[in-house]
Amino acid sequence: QFTLSQNYPNPFNPITKINFGLPREEHVSIIIYDISGKKVKSLIDDNYESGLHSINWDGTDQNNKNVSAGMYLYQIKSGDHVDVKKMMLLK
Repeated sequence: QFTLSQNYPNPFNPITKINFGLPREEHVSIIIYDISGKKVKSLIDDNYESGLHSINWDGTDQNNKNVSAGMYLYQIKSGDHVDVKKMMLLK
């Protein structure tokens, strides 16, 4: 079954974990956005086997620079599934 869990810990500093599950092998993308919808970082853009997986985000942008404290969104796309959740980065 397709799942996207709430990141843990939330709020976080400096690292948080995002868990997701896939019912079959699929291409997966996970992208971090700021609250205004601007893309901050692409965490995943690859094929994954079925099962449970996790990825860490260290609060950096695409250039590996630390982002500001605040609310962020993470979006997963896999096959026909799209899901979005909120997370809070504290400094």
